[in-house]
Amino acid sequence: MSKATTPLHNPVPIGEVSKPSFAVLPDPVTLFENRAARLRDLAQTHQLAPYLGFLAGLAGAQHRIQDGLPEPEVPPADARERAHQFNMPPIDRTRFVSEPAFETTLDRLFAQAAEIEMPAAAKAALDVSRSADPQVRDAMVRAVLSEAIPMETLASHVYVAAALQVHMARVASRLDAAQLVAVGDTLCPVCGGPPVASVIVGWQHAANTRYCACALCQTWWHYVRIRCTSCGTTKGIGYKEIDGAPDGVQAETCEECQNYVKILHQHKHPYLEPIADDVATLGLDMLVRDAGYRRGAFNPYLLGY
Repeated sequence: MSKATTPLHNPVPIGEVSKPSFAVLPDPVTLFENRAARLRDLAQTHQLAPYLGFLAGLAGAQHRIQDGLPEPEVPPADARERAHQFNMPPIDRTRFVSEPAFETTLDRLFAQAAEIEMPAAAKAALDVSRSADPQVRDAMVRAVLSEAIPMETLASHVYVAAALQVHMARVASRLDAAQLVAVGDTLCPVCGGPPVASVIVGWQHAANTRYCACALCQTWWHYVRIRCTSCGTTKGIGYKEIDGAPDGVQAETCEECQNYVKILHQHKHPYLEPIADDVATLGLDMLVRDAGYRRGAFNPYLLGY
């Protein structure tokens, strides 16, 4: 594998990014459909084609199950106001309580996932998730929410994480983005989770602005460039990539905490998608880990890396 390089960052045209929106809430109706399309495209010529194809099928299932789902419970107005006042996320992962909308989402996801072409091991993992009793199912949900998934059951948690993505994205989409505030700086302002990656966007009124993307509720939040998305420092930041690899995805490394999180240059390549392209650049993870850095991002489809 090629060695890592540390290219210079492009200059930021300040006049174009004077007032970027702090938070961009997800659109669940299009989100998973677009992700499925990106995964299918990546799978055509990729070494990880079988896995990317499986994830494309899973994203397609996430899209299809939404039709007719019960309305999710949204944090009440007083809770949202307290969160705003005390710089806390309106969705408290530690107090997650299952509800009809989520139970229906989970059951539908299991049923749709059973139709996806997958290897025997993935099918066995789905059967484990699908047949779990309520107590075990609740434990699996909490393991995903706390990012503390047992190594021996990683595969079965993938399906629970997929259902949680749909549910949390639906809840997040019903919030008021203007009411959201920074939470611990490096955490999602909606659910308090870490980013799966950061993205340099090319949007109007936000050209060359960086956003972090939440792996769970799919919210994006504004985050200044050349700053660690794990510890917040501006010292010792580097950018590494694989020589000869397609331009667009780098690993942003931090010498202070020794973590790294990928950064996607969507302003140059609009088709890049955080979850999909994070998985598709697993080779970059291996390269950067060999250099002594730890992965600071969370992606339910790269559990164990």
